[in-house]
Amino acid sequence: MLAQIDSRYIKARPSKLFSRLVSYALFEGRPLTTRGQWINPLIFAHFTLEKHLPQLKKVEKPVFILGTGRSGTTILGIILSMHKDVGFLNEPKAIWHSIYSKEDVIGSYDRGDARYRLDSRSVEGKTIQNAHKIFGAYLTSVFSKRLVDKYPELIFRVPFVMELFRDAQFIFLVRNGWDTCASIDKWSERLGTKKNGEVHDWWGANRRKWNLLVEQLVPEHADLMPYQEDMYQWQNYTDMAALEWIITMREGMNLERDYPNSVMRVNYEELCQRPGDNLHQITSFLGLSHDSTFLDYGTQVLQPARQHQPFDLAPEIKEIFEQTMRELGYLR
Repeated sequence: MLAQIDSRYIKARPSKLFSRLVSYALFEGRPLTTRGQWINPLIFAHFTLEKHLPQLKKVEKPVFILGTGRSGTTILGIILSMHKDVGFLNEPKAIWHSIYSKEDVIGSYDRGDARYRLDSRSVEGKTIQNAHKIFGAYLTSVFSKRLVDKYPELIFRVPFVMELFRDAQFIFLVRNGWDTCASIDKWSERLGTKKNGEVHDWWGANRRKWNLLVEQLVPEHADLMPYQEDMYQWQNYTDMAALEWIITMREGMNLERDYPNSVMRVNYEELCQRPGDNLHQITSFLGLSHDSTFLDYGTQVLQPARQHQPFDLAPEIKEIFEQTMRELGYLR
């Protein structure tokens, strides 16, 4: 679907069609595994121009959806985009690359040095000003008051984001690990490509994302570090997805502890089972006004996803995976 738009979305609130098309065409960019990458130079030229213009709109209480990819982050973002006050950006990696050039772990725009984790020390020069100018220009373009940005990798960059936006809010979305990992595996089967001798899939250009994850994040975990060298050679996508899920879920739980007033955990399964109640809790946390169209749309589109049976995992991470499932309430 173009810009995640379908007929039900247009029917619910036709005016949102414009917002989603502008988001998709002018701000989100085209990452590695998508078509139309010829437009990226134009988008980056647009961002450069915005950096040199006065800030068009103040960015207040921006919202960032965090979690492992394939855990419901996109559908939650699309639902929030239906709110009358919200402009939604679906993984605007082009914007973030324009703000900080060493953030591209996938290799969509740059194959040089990249960092998974960014903190307040990564903010330098005009970084804050540039972020506010670009996102302010976006809010002006789509006539919205509040920004919602879904970019799962930002879960490792919350201190960086909070240095840019001191009033930022975060939704930490969790989903059963078996279902998340199975979905990641199928994503690469469906959308993975080969181009100019490179494999482009979930793990970036020729496993760039995977190698950076193992190099930069695995050493932070004492129970994973002994297997680091072997992990570079892993080929099983469900094992790789399980490792990413473990590290991401641990990061999210740490964020809940460190930023209790700024981070809200949302359980994907509960969201689908009781969408009305959960969406009301989310909007209350974010300080968004009541919007019956948004609530009705969310209630219509959220449906429980098919559950996957447990599958074999590499023995190095099997117990760690199950322990993380227990901590999140998925296993007893």
